Amino acid sequence: MTLCVPVRDMKDTAAFARLVRESSEPVTVTKNGYSEFVVMRSEDYDLMCEEVAKARLVRVLADADKAYEAGEYVDGDSFIASLKGRYDL
Repeated sequence: MTLCVPVRDMKDTAAFARLVRESSEPVTVTKNGYSEFVVMRSEDYDLMCEEVAKARLVRVLADADKAYEAGEYVDGDSFIASLKGRYDL
């Protein structure tokens, strides 16, 4: 269940930090009845960032597989040769 608290509850910072720390879900802070921002434990945020990075990597790898299957690739030797030619190496 999502926990919502009004922004005024943040005045007692120690109590608010305890609330966030003890909550198993992110805490939505509201202002005038509308969602203003979300607060979560730093460990949960780090895990969320890792999951997003993994999802991006999986998407890039899937796109690379599709390009390979469509023949849209250059072998390593040809790529190195083109770099050497481009940069006079």
